[in-house]
Amino acid sequence: MFYSEIFKPTQINLTNDEILLNLKKVINRKSIVTFQEFYSVISDYPDSYLVELSKISGHITQKRFGKTVQMYAPLYLSNECQNICTYCGFSFENRIPRKTLNNEEILIEGEFLKNQGYEHILLVTGEANRTVGVDYLVNAVKLLRPLFSNISIEVQPLEIEEYAALKSVGVYAVLVYQETYDKEAYKVYHPKGKKSNFDYRLDTPDRIGNAGIHKIGIGALFGLSDWKGDALEVAKHLDYLRKKYWKSKFSISFPRLRPAEGYNPELLMNDKDLLKLIIAFRLFDENVELSISTRESQVFRNNIFKFGITSMSAGSKTEPGGYVINQENQELEQFEIDDKRSTKEIAEIVSSSGYQPVWKDWDNNAYV
Repeated sequence: MFYSEIFKPTQINLTNDEILLNLKKVINRKSIVTFQEFYSVISDYPDSYLVELSKISGHITQKRFGKTVQMYAPLYLSNECQNICTYCGFSFENRIPRKTLNNEEILIEGEFLKNQGYEHILLVTGEANRTVGVDYLVNAVKLLRPLFSNISIEVQPLEIEEYAALKSVGVYAVLVYQETYDKEAYKVYHPKGKKSNFDYRLDTPDRIGNAGIHKIGIGALFGLSDWKGDALEVAKHLDYLRKKYWKSKFSISFPRLRPAEGYNPELLMNDKDLLKLIIAFRLFDENVELSISTRESQVFRNNIFKFGITSMSAGSKTEPGGYVINQENQELEQFEIDDKRSTKEIAEIVSSSGYQPVWKDWDNNAYV
C-alpha cells in the first residue's frame, strides 16, 4: 500500500478560543502530539504566544542537534524539462536556452564547490528522462563521489529499482516535493507532462523508502494553494512515512514561491507565517531535519537557525553551470534567489551567533 491509496485531504476548523487553548497545552507540555495542535501553531494568535513557542522550538532543536548548522550547496546539472509547470523557470513552454552539463563541466562545478568548503551537495535537474535519466544521474554521482562526503538528489520521480541503482553508487538522500496537496490546484499548475500525474508524484517517497534510501526529503511549494492546508498535509505525510519507513531519516524544506521566467507570484505567506511553520514542524518531530534555502531573505536567514532550522544552503546558483561555466547567464536559472551572499559570509553569520557551521559529519563510503 502506498500513500495515494489512503490520502484524503484534512479539514480543520478551530475557533480562536480553541486555538489559544491548544497553544497553552503545547507551551505547558513543550511538544505537539495532535494535528489540531500543529494547525493551531500555524494559525493567527497574539505574538506573546509566538515568543514562548520560539523558545521551546529553539531549546528542542539545540537539545537534539546542538548549536550546529549543516551547510550544503545545490549543483544544477540540467534545466531540460518535459513538464509544463506554470510557476517554474524550467517549464517546457518557456523559451530559454537549455543546458545539460557534460562530464568535464560537472567536475568543474563540483571542484568549485569543494574549494568553497562544501562536503554536502544536492544535485538538481529538470524533469527530462531522455536527457537526464537514471544513467546520466548514476554517471554524475560516480564523477562527484570522490570529491564529496555526501550527495543528495532532487530530480524527476523514479522507480524503486532506479533509486536502488542510485543508492548503490552513493546517493544518501532523495528530495521530492509534492508542490501542493490540493488536487484541483495541482491540475491548474501542472497541466502537461509526467508531473501532471498527482498520485504518481504522491507515491514517490514510498518508492524512495522501498529502495532503502537513507534519507527522504519532502515538502510543499508554499503559495500554490492554501499554505496552512498544505502544511498540515506535509505533516500527515511525514507521520505516515516515519511509521512505515522507520529505518530512514527525514527532512522537510520550506520553499516559498519566487519569481521565475514568465512568473511573478503574489506574496501569500509572510515571514511570521514561515517562522510559525518551522516551529510547528520542530515541535511535531524533534528528530526531523529542517532546511532553508537562499530563496529567503538575508534578514530571515540570519536568525532562523536559532528556532528550528538545522540545514542551510549558501552562495547558491539555480542554473546549470552557474558557479563557473555560465556565471553571467541568468536566463538558465530555475528561479531568482534572494540571499545572494557568499558561502564565507553565511558561515561567518552562523559562527558569530555562537553556532558551528558543519561541513562534514560522516565519511563518503558510509551508506553504500
